[in-house]
Amino acid sequence: MNDPTTRSYLFLQGPHGPFFGQLGRMLGRTGARCWRIGFNRGDQAFWFDRKSFIPYRGTPDEWPEVLAQTLEGKGITDVVLYGDTRPIHATAIRQAAARGIKVHVFEEGYLRPYWVTYERGGANGHSKLMSTGVADMREALAGAETDMPVAPAHWGDMREHIWYGALYHAAVLFGNRRYSGFRPHRTLTVEEEFRLYFARLLLAPAHWADRAVATGRVRRGGFPYHLALLQLEHDSNFLNHSPFQSGTDFLRVVIEGFAVGAPGHHHLIFKAHPLEDGRIDQRRTIRALARAHGVADRVHYIRGGKLAALLDHARSAVTVNSTAAQQVLWRGLPLKVFGEAVYAKPEFVSIQPLAEFFRQPSRPDARAYRDYRRYLLETSQIAGSYYSSPGRLQLLRQVTDMMLAPHDPYDALRLGKAGPRRYLHVVN
Repeated sequence: MNDPTTRSYLFLQGPHGPFFGQLGRMLGRTGARCWRIGFNRGDQAFWFDRKSFIPYRGTPDEWPEVLAQTLEGKGITDVVLYGDTRPIHATAIRQAAARGIKVHVFEEGYLRPYWVTYERGGANGHSKLMSTGVADMREALAGAETDMPVAPAHWGDMREHIWYGALYHAAVLFGNRRYSGFRPHRTLTVEEEFRLYFARLLLAPAHWADRAVATGRVRRGGFPYHLALLQLEHDSNFLNHSPFQSGTDFLRVVIEGFAVGAPGHHHLIFKAHPLEDGRIDQRRTIRALARAHGVADRVHYIRGGKLAALLDHARSAVTVNSTAAQQVLWRGLPLKVFGEAVYAKPEFVSIQPLAEFFRQPSRPDARAYRDYRRYLLETSQIAGSYYSSPGRLQLLRQVTDMMLAPHDPYDALRLGKAGPRRYLHVVN
């Protein structure tokens, strides 16, 4: 392990809540120096130390120069960030790579909900997984002897996730006067984001009732059905690693393929993302497209909620590149993917045209997927979560040593230098 006292970490934007602050404290205990550049009052609210907090109040155009000065002036050896595609992070990754600085990338877990993702250099479509085949994974796993844990069946800490999101946007909305140059990386204003989070909290009981009715209708229907896993249209994975310009484009393609290829007694269930906030009226769009293709009585929409119960009786699933597809593959269900995804391996993702897929979907190679999943659990997937207190504690127990290690998780396994892994489930 490298000498921690020689390391200087620069934290950029992280997941909503206190995780980055707690991680900075833990790294500080090793003797490393930690700095945080904050772009708004929400970033500042969750950082642990005013002396190491660097407020950025400039414009986006000024960011590259200020970043370069910070990297040089603070002697930065490591950059830590959450998500690699937002503009400020993409710039940081380019500058770090040019200087030989390590980039630690956190993301939501590829195997949610009890794991988070930790990689170096990039995640999702920029991950090393994109160029790693199943044969390479099997070779790297040859010396590992751990058992694979049971697949989780629910999201875990969704309420905490929504709560911290609301707090973050409230801090930005009401305390951001000193950050005049701040520009959110999404298209909506901070005020609009806050209103959507607040509305979700207020409407939670009504959404639960709507979901219960829709789910009960499917369960009592007695018909075979296919699942379409929807994503947030503003999610970076959809925006940057998808062939579609909008979520509506995906809805149109799926409904048309279903109308052409699916047997007449089959149904199609659109499952909304658990964090879908209503900025786009998906239900209305789906109904209109289903009527236009003559399948209105066979197409359903379910708002958020847990996926496991629906998967237990599904015939297949389609998605752009949702991480929820990992649950599909774990159950051995046929899967059709349209975008770039770390799990889009030819051994277990269908290459059939969509109409043919709905007519007679090909099944995945279950053994290949189990090896792939085990590889992830031995490398980039860390037990824990960003949002619940027990989850953060479990995550911090392991990730600090992984960040201090000289090799990234994938190279560490390949070289036989991976540390011990903990697979205990988080208790919320």
